[in-house]
Amino acid sequence: MEVHLSPELEGQLQRIAAEQGRDAESLVFEAVERLVGHEEWFVREVEQGLAAADRGEFIEHAEVGKLIDSRYPG
Repeated sequence: MEVHLSPELEGQLQRIAAEQGRDAESLVFEAVERLVGHEEWFVREVEQGLAAADRGEFIEHAEVGKLIDSRYPG
């Protein structure tokens, strides 16, 4: 597989790779691995949420507010 990057993006990639003492190909591989892993996780989570909704498992509006307030006290 070949991936074509804009000259600007390729320059940024080369700079980051040099700063990290790595080659650009390994950075691209790592980025693609992360993207694919995240996409697979996201789809699984959405499917689980939809299945829960189909079963009638919902969180009431007030409960969502309490959860947000507990995580982000004002």
